[in-house]
Amino acid sequence: MTDLSGAKVVVTAADRYMGPAIAARFGAAGAEIVADTGALASAADVEALAQRAGPTDVLIANFAQPPLTAAVDTIEDGDWFALFDSLVHPLMRVVRHFAGAMKEAGSGKIIAITSAAPLRGIPHASGYCAARGAQNAFIRAVGLELAKFNVQVNAIAQNYIKNDTYYPEGFITTDKFKAHLQQMVPAKRVGEAGETAELALYLALPRTRHMVGQVIPLAGGWV
Repeated sequence: MTDLSGAKVVVTAADRYMGPAIAARFGAAGAEIVADTGALASAADVEALAQRAGPTDVLIANFAQPPLTAAVDTIEDGDWFALFDSLVHPLMRVVRHFAGAMKEAGSGKIIAITSAAPLRGIPHASGYCAARGAQNAFIRAVGLELAKFNVQVNAIAQNYIKNDTYYPEGFITTDKFKAHLQQMVPAKRVGEAGETAELALYLALPRTRHMVGQVIPLAGGWV
């Protein structure tokens, strides 16, 4: 049974990355979706979102930023800061705010959509791996901290999943990428966005209470 009727679900970056697929799946499960499309670049932005949402049962912390690839000795400060400003700092802000209310309520779910990149490492994407790794480490620690309050916090660390930011249709259908896929991914396929949405839904269900502080790879065996 995958019923979330009556649940209030906040989805960040609801118009990009995994936001559309997750919002659609959770809506189909009966949840009330509060879809945010802002950058959440300040505490005030998060406060405004929380005021609009009201009491929240599930927070989907979905953030994305292109890798900004570079050899380590050519990383630009601006690119490094951009990755942390778009991935790490907004995640901390939304989790910080919603975690407090969930602790007081004695229940809640926080699910971050992160990346498998830091679990394996990608040459020429060390800045991206660092930012995604910071996300994963943060969720791991927060999940353990909040478990005793009946707040379950986990991350889906994905790669090779269809989405508009990293694996759009025009990219994954190229011959070069298809050859890369056959060599690098044991499943030899790109996952559907719905697969991430289904995993997120499972983590959000009231009965899923014993999984806390986990960074779950979803990458076709790449990690």
